Amino acid sequence: MKHLIIVDEAEKVFHLTNGDISYLLAVEEGGLLAHLYFGKAVKDYHGQRRYPRIDRGFSGNLPDSLERGFSPDTLLREYAGAGEGDYRLPAILVEQANGSQATQFVYDRYEVLAGKPTLEGLPASYVLDDSEAETLVVYLKDAVAGLELALSYTIYADRPVITRSARLDNQSDASIKIEKMASMTVDFPAQALDLISLPGAHVNERHINREALSYGQKRLASRRGTTSHQMNNTMILAQQKTDEFTGEAYGFGLVYSGNHALEIERDQIEQTRVVIGINEEQFSWELTAGAHFQTPEVVMTYSHQGLNALSQAFHSLIRDRVARGKYQHALRPILVNNWEATYFDFDEAKLRPIVDEAKQLGIEMFVLDDGWFGHRDNDDSSLGDWFVDKNKFPNGLNGFADYVHSQGLKFGLWFEPEMISEDSELFRNHPDYRLAVPGRKPSPSRQQFVLDLGREEVREAVLVQVEALLDQGYIDYIKWDMNRHLSDIFSASLPAGRQGEVFHRYTLGLYDMLERLTSKYPDILWEGCSGGGGRFDISFAYYMPQSWTSDNTDVVARLGIQYGTSLVYPPSVMTSHVSAVPNHQTGRITPFNTRGDVAMSGVLGYELDLTKLTEEEKELVKAQVAVYKDIRELVQYGNFTRLKSPFEGNETAWMFTNADKSEILVFTFLVLNSAQQSISQVKLTGLDSDKIYENVETKEIFGGDELEHMGWFEAPADHDFLSRRYHFKAIK
Repeated sequence: MKHLIIVDEAEKVFHLTNGDISYLLAVEEGGLLAHLYFGKAVKDYHGQRRYPRIDRGFSGNLPDSLERGFSPDTLLREYAGAGEGDYRLPAILVEQANGSQATQFVYDRYEVLAGKPTLEGLPASYVLDDSEAETLVVYLKDAVAGLELALSYTIYADRPVITRSARLDNQSDASIKIEKMASMTVDFPAQALDLISLPGAHVNERHINREALSYGQKRLASRRGTTSHQMNNTMILAQQKTDEFTGEAYGFGLVYSGNHALEIERDQIEQTRVVIGINEEQFSWELTAGAHFQTPEVVMTYSHQGLNALSQAFHSLIRDRVARGKYQHALRPILVNNWEATYFDFDEAKLRPIVDEAKQLGIEMFVLDDGWFGHRDNDDSSLGDWFVDKNKFPNGLNGFADYVHSQGLKFGLWFEPEMISEDSELFRNHPDYRLAVPGRKPSPSRQQFVLDLGREEVREAVLVQVEALLDQGYIDYIKWDMNRHLSDIFSASLPAGRQGEVFHRYTLGLYDMLERLTSKYPDILWEGCSGGGGRFDISFAYYMPQSWTSDNTDVVARLGIQYGTSLVYPPSVMTSHVSAVPNHQTGRITPFNTRGDVAMSGVLGYELDLTKLTEEEKELVKAQVAVYKDIRELVQYGNFTRLKSPFEGNETAWMFTNADKSEILVFTFLVLNSAQQSISQVKLTGLDSDKIYENVETKEIFGGDELEHMGWFEAPADHDFLSRRYHFKAIK
């Protein structure tokens, strides 16, 4: 096996390299762990990145040192504490028995491990065998505090990926309180960088925001208890001239579903510090003597060929080494969901005709959404009562599922297991199961409240009900929803001094439930959802190979949402549905074909009343379903490339390419037409210039070099909201 980690024992330099990327760190004066380099691979290192010695006013020096030119405040660091003369963002804050928060972690030892260790209780990327990766663990110690910090670095052999995490061991004889513990720090030398982030809102998720980094601190965070619609827990630092196809970029993704903070600071000498991990606001953790705390993982990627290459590194890792299980690489079924067709107003008699139409149209799965349980005729009741409403299903839900199966369709079901309604049997029996602060009325959202999943007995009360249904064996798919964020943060199971643990314990409890369920029911296809894309993160792909991208099904809005999401996440995790017009969120009326092309750019589904379609629309659905079955493998598992951004103009374009570049699928979209329209030009990228490609529909022939360098002019548009699909296959 080729070694991926080179250690210079004499100089204490650690070089992680796979021939594509290099990451270097070293032990500096005073045992401080210094960052040297992250970027395109270098073969060797000869000491040229040893940090220059310059006496900086008001930047302090090491204890017992006469060297004024060396300061923790300016050194490029790998992990920084507090109170040691580094005045930039700290990665760790620990309150010790004497009340001090000062720490001074210095180098102790290292080890190199084959493969990649798992993280206890947390999702993370993985390897199938030890030859895929190597892991460096650098141990730092604070002898005064009695703490050991283990920093883990994994480099993959064939991916431009480094993963990082941290573990703190309390080796003292007293409890300490962790007030902040990030998963990673990295410092970049002085340079002009842009920050690219994915902010948004409910029904308006993950829009691309790009800004030049200036002096001071920038914070991308969620304190909502989840990844959130408002700020995704991923980001990119890019050279200012970097675009989709050229230039350097560094990607960061936190593998975590709870409160997060991605902090960036440009210091007084134009260096940039990145600190990523659990949001320290409303967080603390009592670490007793002999105990340890493990942080979530951060995935780091690098590209010197633009943002598309960076995204493709993320996509490949998430598809192949984060997602797991039977459906990881399986072709995902085309479904129809009844939500926008019926909302809560349904019974079995009303649903059967939709199933019948789905069969006729070639759709492969029927999904029953909210309203099938307890006595739930609106969103005011029954969350927590996961038993079937006999008024709607007099023959039981299994009887209706049998009918769906008899029509040749799979049967899927919606759940919201993390929530509770006051009007529920579970609440009447266990009112203390919800998050609520003593003496205060908890805040409802959609008339629902949050269960305290950090408590094992609460998780068990939900799991016993969910498993009773799943054990019957008739459910093929689960949509796991979460329709509010966390508030009233207090757990009846924790003492006063440990209430800062509630948010993180909730997330760990959720992971415990998901691991138990997805392991016990491996034949079920699981889909994540949180009011659409409110918990769309890398960690959820570990349990559920796909997630509902947004509650907004409007085709124009979806162009931006799906384009932005693709910055990190592959199409295989993005579900996208064709809905009725006028659109239920925007009122916009768009062509059926355009709605289909946007939805076919992810995992295709339908969210409308099939019985109300015209005959012409039914024929369009049949055609879309047939096309998607032909292209589905290419869309779900091909190489995705962005060509034109909806954030930069009136047009959007993207493409899919298979592994050997013998098949290409291109979608182009025009939002608004013009009486004096520009001529749109389309150029492809990443093809085999020596191959000859045939347009599947027109039978026209083009060289790969022609499609890349010359491209083609699109025909003039004749209406708004226009989409076009081009499918090419190599013929020699």
